[in-house]
Amino acid sequence: MKKIAIALTLLLCPFWGNAQSGKKYFKQLKNERVESDSSVAWRNFGPGMSGYCEEFWCHQTDTSVMFLGPDMHVAFGTWDNGRSWHTIKDSDGDGKDLERVHDIQFSLVNPDYGVALERSGLVFETKDRGRSWQFVNDIGNAHTKIAIHPKNDNIWLIGAGDFWNVKNNHRSINKPHGITHKRADYGYVKMTTDKGRSWKKVATNIAEDLDVGRIVYNPNHPDSVVMVTNHGMYLSADGGNNWQQSADGLPMNLPRDLTSYYNTDTKEWVLYMVEQTVYEPNGKSINAKGGVYKSIDGGVSWINVTGNLGFDLSIINDGVIRDGYHKAVSHWLGMSKVEFKQQYPELPSQTISVYNRIAVNPLNKNEIYLVHNKKHDKAFGPGDVWKTEDGGKTWFACARNGKYWLSGKNKEYWEAKGNPADANVNFAHLQTYMDNQNETSGTRMIAINAVGEILIGIDQQTLRSHNGGKSWDQVDDYETAPGSNKWVGRGGSNLPGRFMLLETGIKDRYLLCSGEHGLWQTTSLGDYPDKKAIAVEQIEGQVHDHSGNHGAHSISTVAVHPKDPQTIYTLSWRQEHRGKLRRTTDGGKTWENIATLFDADNPSWRGVAYQNSLTIDPVNPKNMYFCATHIGIAEISGGKGPELTKGEYGFYRSTDGGHTWEVSNNGFHKGISIRRIAMYPENPKEIYAAANDNNGGLYRSTNQGRKWQKVALPAEIKAVNNIFIDRHNKNLLISTGRRTGTFEEGGVWRSSDNGATWKKIFKAPYVWQAETSPINSDIIVISVAGQAGEQTHQFMNPGVYLSKDGGKSWKKINQNLGQPDKIVDVKPDPYNENLIWCASWGCGWFVAEIDAVKEGWTSK
Repeated sequence: MKKIAIALTLLLCPFWGNAQSGKKYFKQLKNERVESDSSVAWRNFGPGMSGYCEEFWCHQTDTSVMFLGPDMHVAFGTWDNGRSWHTIKDSDGDGKDLERVHDIQFSLVNPDYGVALERSGLVFETKDRGRSWQFVNDIGNAHTKIAIHPKNDNIWLIGAGDFWNVKNNHRSINKPHGITHKRADYGYVKMTTDKGRSWKKVATNIAEDLDVGRIVYNPNHPDSVVMVTNHGMYLSADGGNNWQQSADGLPMNLPRDLTSYYNTDTKEWVLYMVEQTVYEPNGKSINAKGGVYKSIDGGVSWINVTGNLGFDLSIINDGVIRDGYHKAVSHWLGMSKVEFKQQYPELPSQTISVYNRIAVNPLNKNEIYLVHNKKHDKAFGPGDVWKTEDGGKTWFACARNGKYWLSGKNKEYWEAKGNPADANVNFAHLQTYMDNQNETSGTRMIAINAVGEILIGIDQQTLRSHNGGKSWDQVDDYETAPGSNKWVGRGGSNLPGRFMLLETGIKDRYLLCSGEHGLWQTTSLGDYPDKKAIAVEQIEGQVHDHSGNHGAHSISTVAVHPKDPQTIYTLSWRQEHRGKLRRTTDGGKTWENIATLFDADNPSWRGVAYQNSLTIDPVNPKNMYFCATHIGIAEISGGKGPELTKGEYGFYRSTDGGHTWEVSNNGFHKGISIRRIAMYPENPKEIYAAANDNNGGLYRSTNQGRKWQKVALPAEIKAVNNIFIDRHNKNLLISTGRRTGTFEEGGVWRSSDNGATWKKIFKAPYVWQAETSPINSDIIVISVAGQAGEQTHQFMNPGVYLSKDGGKSWKKINQNLGQPDKIVDVKPDPYNENLIWCASWGCGWFVAEIDAVKEGWTSK
């Protein structure tokens, strides 16, 4: 089905430059690919990254071209050396393409030609240096890495497996070859000689669970190919058809990564690999075996270049570092941490971490870098990146952040080793948070471009070094002025965008909720030169993560006191302060919890109830309301919320300014999931509730939510995802449909008589939201979500739609959106009817002008 779906997505159809209407238009949207209107181009304003970047790729020859492979189902490219980033996903597709990219490789014959591999087994190609990608083939479940023949780009090799699933593929003494997962295929390498149109399996006789980590062609003799696998290093002498183990000189032959240096003038080719670290008992302590090896004979034999890599844990007396050692080594030995500490109490004077990535400067074969992911792999110890400048004789930590280094702890030890002992990593809005951590964040990726500049990912930030690792600076955002903490994203956001509050009592302040990165507000640009840019600053979240104190990271909904714009309330569904109503009375400088509503018997980083539509009575602000949603449809994890140990699902009301709450589900059907509520503009006692469960519908209360009555709806409607009330004409708009529902049950419906009758004004199977402009009721924006399973292609054109004539005609406006199928919030601007805003499931926030493309707002 994946192959059919992508092929359908790529069908061409006429360009629709004008708004369309009628049965013919909706039939076209249902069955054919429709291009977005070019007059509206969305601009991503970040903040940059803010989720984990799984992979990073530098074009082999063009240093202006790079690609990001983050974890939130997005993918980005830059063609100006990182000054700006743009989605490489198909904005007019179904949103399923390039969701989690495992690899991108370019031809050495034709630098415009490249290949991308998606986690789900979809293969794409580009002929314009990565600006656009076309579907090639579906090769099954997850595969790992691509290798393109250096002299014939018709020939590729792709390894099967899930080798780089660092979070869920931990090695141990009992499982030295790693863990298999259902999402992946194993046991072979796929070979194509016609650019992916047809394939054959090779390397099928090594192991049924063969998991391929890296494949590298010999540039001097392309018939010679070297491969890293979970079962060791392998060498092919016939272009990949047959393979033999190549372990001469490798003590464990458990490779974790492979890279190579090639001098085009001298034809020198050197391979470098890093072994899985193996821990062995030695009396009451532990020996570590592993390290770095090189090959100068094409992978036939290997030479140890581990040198002095490692550190002395008997001297390094940091509790967090030592605890990381106990966790990692006890896991390797298959013991509990308590048991391990009792049996092996002596800390080793020489040990090494579990390094899982290696890279070499293409201009200097002696400059080699190692990365370990301490948060997600079973790794430990100081330094985020380690480096040698002398080919492996001496190693030092070249990327250092956090309070261990800032405190000067063990400074004499490090300086005696010739290792700088200061922190040298500069972050954006994460700086306070990272300065108060002990280097426990994951370093997920490393890449080096053709001129030797290094790019890494630490925690949720992309960093770059122009000086060989002496210093590192974030490259996700521009700061409007040094020290301002106001940021302009470069377009590569991996942020979980959530609810946006655009009317906050202060005209130029919009409040933006996010997953994992707290609450943001738009702010002044100051002297920043691009006056079309949107600057934002974090007012809750990591900026408040001081020692012993944490801000709320995952904020689901926000409301402002109608009589005091400096008083703001938030609810959080996971991580710090989950399930609590939080308040600031000074515009976000300080926060306090004033009520605890939810808890669950699960780890704090997981969720409690989804919370939506925090609403304050404008007449009597002591009256507050929200809904606890049982079935999450636009949330990151989605599905049913957990069983709660405190609180329950449904409608909540408070009459004392949020300090105490009661659940008021009187009149609702059993098993209801209330996704959104809306207060009637002229009568705050009248409230509507949208129910999105399978027996859902619309409910009305005329007594502040004490009792509910069901509103009669057309019979085909099974679930209502959103309710919106136009403040001018009092029209009701409901957005309907289910993820696996029929085409007929979905759409946008309008009632002009308080719910007595309804008319469908937009036809689509699954609509998340519809809103009119606060200043012009003729302007309507809607978000059409993507469906799942067999229903995925009931409707070929998910995304954002705009009407400027009250719903008589529509334009599709997805240009530059990286997730057209997952727009979780979309709103017209409350002060400027030429602006619209949206929040993306995993791609931050966007703004667009709806009348014309202006300078600076065009697509890539």
